[in-house]
Amino acid sequence: MLSVTDLSVSYGAISALAGISFTIEQGSIVTLIGGNGAGKTTTLRTISGLLRPKTGKIEFMGEDITRTPAHKIVAKGLCHVPEGRMIFSNLTVDENLSMGAYLQNDAELIAKNREYVFSVFPRLKERAKQMAGTLSGGEQQMLAIGRALMGNPKFLMLDEPSLGIAPRLISTIFEKIVEINQKQGITILLVEQNANLALEVSQKAYVLETGHIVMQGESKQLRNDPQLKATYLGG
Repeated sequence: MLSVTDLSVSYGAISALAGISFTIEQGSIVTLIGGNGAGKTTTLRTISGLLRPKTGKIEFMGEDITRTPAHKIVAKGLCHVPEGRMIFSNLTVDENLSMGAYLQNDAELIAKNREYVFSVFPRLKERAKQMAGTLSGGEQQMLAIGRALMGNPKFLMLDEPSLGIAPRLISTIFEKIVEINQKQGITILLVEQNANLALEVSQKAYVLETGHIVMQGESKQLRNDPQLKATYLGG
């Protein structure tokens, strides 16, 4: 569904990605693991059209989207939930969800997607008229994911969904991510500092270090890799 080939990205003279390549199959959950500064967020931002690569190619469903503007990438069904959530804090929950549907013009589909978001995250329905900035960190993350779902995505990229969330809500968020994948068939690319959790919910993983992919494979196999355990899994 997504193919990244020889992708290099620089911030001025600083190289952030150095020729990485990977593929993601339709219907799967794939995770990118790595420390701070490894290039995980840069990868997502480049795929979603927010950054321009120095070299390389990005194909989505067989179409080259390497130089496609971000809003047109969203229109193709590839949505990005950014690190830090980036919700509109001065708008209500409902208004934030409406912003997620800004490219949709089918009122029936918008209403159906809103009901689906409320079925996945009932707490958002309870707080529909509440200002988004007054929500807890976990509720804001639910809203950020819900807003992306309003874009009717085929492919969802999630950047650090557990960041700044109370531990009791992290498992809920990840249960919902798996549910969205399994029940809606939405393909997911997950960036997550909690490597144990990321490997638990994904089928495949790529390990990034300083802009290079240094390890890849099935998540269940990587969870038992001694090197990965020592570096990222606290063992």
